[in-house]
Amino acid sequence: MTDWPEEFMRRMNRQLGAEADAFWQAMARPYERGVRLNPGKPAAVRDAGEPVPWYPALGRYLPLDSAAGAEPLHEAGAYYLQEPSAMAPVAALSPKPGERVLDLCAAPGGKSTQIAAALGGDGLLVCNEPVPARARVLSRNVERMGVTCALVVSAAPEALARLWPGVFDAVLVDAPCSGEGMFRRHPEAALEWNERSAEGCAARQKHILRQAARMLRAGGRLAYSTCTFSPEENEGVVEAFLAAEPGFAPLPFSLGGGLDAPAGQLRLYPHRVRGEGHFVALFVRRDAPMPPVSLNAPPAALARPDAALLRAYGALEQDLGPLPKANAQLGQTLVCAPPLPPLQGVRVLRAGLHLGAMCGKVCQPDHALALGAAQPLRPVPLDRAQALAYQSGQALPAPETLRGYVTPTYEGLALGFAKASGGQLKNHYPKGLRRAGLR
Repeated sequence: MTDWPEEFMRRMNRQLGAEADAFWQAMARPYERGVRLNPGKPAAVRDAGEPVPWYPALGRYLPLDSAAGAEPLHEAGAYYLQEPSAMAPVAALSPKPGERVLDLCAAPGGKSTQIAAALGGDGLLVCNEPVPARARVLSRNVERMGVTCALVVSAAPEALARLWPGVFDAVLVDAPCSGEGMFRRHPEAALEWNERSAEGCAARQKHILRQAARMLRAGGRLAYSTCTFSPEENEGVVEAFLAAEPGFAPLPFSLGGGLDAPAGQLRLYPHRVRGEGHFVALFVRRDAPMPPVSLNAPPAALARPDAALLRAYGALEQDLGPLPKANAQLGQTLVCAPPLPPLQGVRVLRAGLHLGAMCGKVCQPDHALALGAAQPLRPVPLDRAQALAYQSGQALPAPETLRGYVTPTYEGLALGFAKASGGQLKNHYPKGLRRAGLR
């Protein structure tokens, strides 16, 4: 599509000046695709190309026609399909193992799972998505990538800010925006754009950013990002935030490859980098907020484990071997959770690693346990055709002597659980995740 909205074209011509021709030429070219590898699940990714310059350790470019999303390893959490420029905000925030990190506008989970990779299972990642349906997608992606230290919640930012003042070492606000930077990838979005789009988005962004500020400790880092070109939603929001929050200051950063932000702000344009449009700003909190909220052991924030469920979970080890220690219960599900902030009135979708729930008189292992375990539990290797059959919900043949719960694997990575009996692997792959028609 080259018939962009006229006012958008006029504004971009003013904004870019001598660079405008190069920008429009880039907008006429195909968009860029990328993939981010999961360091916790090493695997070879079909079609992965050269490294993404601002995230070279784990980011790779993909061909436009790549079918990596249909591979069994994708569903096993070996990688996350992520637009290359979208990897920049977390690279700028630079989370460290042991930190408490909040992703305040987290769905569908690309940046959350990128933060999780940086934490390496050490620390706390809180992923929030106010829209319940989008929060469920976020939770599934956190599960798929084998994240064990995450709390997934669905709440308005102001509700969390009241509960969690000064809790976090780092906060990411990947704010809802007018999406101009994604027009090349989703040209249909340009049809919904109008001259007032940026104004409404900016008002919401300013509100979200100020709520995020309340939850950051002194010395903590706050990253703000959008996927739009609009100055009103980018530099304008930053200027308003710094005026309203004198305790914050811009924090210079560099992503390498000439992507330097000495003033703490960086724009990615498609004619300057191999990626879509993105904006990133980084701040540091210099003052101390009100006394920070302490984190508590999981039973203080969640329910204590049911004794009968604990016994059944212990019996599950007879099939699977040593399992993670259960320390709390979320609804009917036994979990292994890190220390958590207060959760009064907050809708919690996921807390740490989900282990299992009662099915009759036995504990049925949770799909998350298979994907989040450090090593496959009682593995049964499958070839690619068998892996695809398993992920579509089919039963598979098994040795007559094999009994109990096992973990089907593909290229060494766990796919989920099955139960062996009578020469068959009874499929326990979650029905909501099953994929039909795979080849």
